[in-house]
Amino acid sequence: MNVTTLPANRQRRAQQGASRSGGRTAAQTAEEMEQQRRDHPIDGATALQPEHETTKPDAAPERHAPDTQQPASPRLRVAPPAPVSAPRAPFVALVLVLVLSGVVGILVLNTRIAENAFKLDALKTKQQGLDRDEEKVRSDLASKESPVTLASRAKQLGLVPSSTPAFLVLPDGTKLEMPGPSR
Repeated sequence: MNVTTLPANRQRRAQQGASRSGGRTAAQTAEEMEQQRRDHPIDGATALQPEHETTKPDAAPERHAPDTQQPASPRLRVAPPAPVSAPRAPFVALVLVLVLSGVVGILVLNTRIAENAFKLDALKTKQQGLDRDEEKVRSDLASKESPVTLASRAKQLGLVPSSTPAFLVLPDGTKLEMPGPSR
């Protein structure tokens, strides 16, 4: 069996009905509560600043007997909040400038993108026209290089086909075939 014993004064307080947490109990008298209010003044949940006592620097602090009445203890007061001195106008102006510059930047960017889209469309249309022209020129060139077209054009110019080719022998011994004169 595990038994915990309390010091003598704690056991007596527990027997008298005092709470262990140090909080207020029903056993406290009105006089004790008034004494506690004088010692630790509060305003709601906020402690008040004690009033400063003026004492002589050489004088020793007086000790009062517990049965005599103590002088009024200093009262605590709530300190006012520190004044906010940061100017808001420059901050608001900075935010507005940033927002407006962002909106103008997006507007300029969208305008440039639209301009480039129109230029790109015009260039694609021009490229398609150039591709069609190139294909037409290639087709014309291929038709003019065909053997049938060359033969008919040669006849129009008065040329005739060669019947026997002539051979030339070069000093180094190579033979070159040359077309012979026509009849």
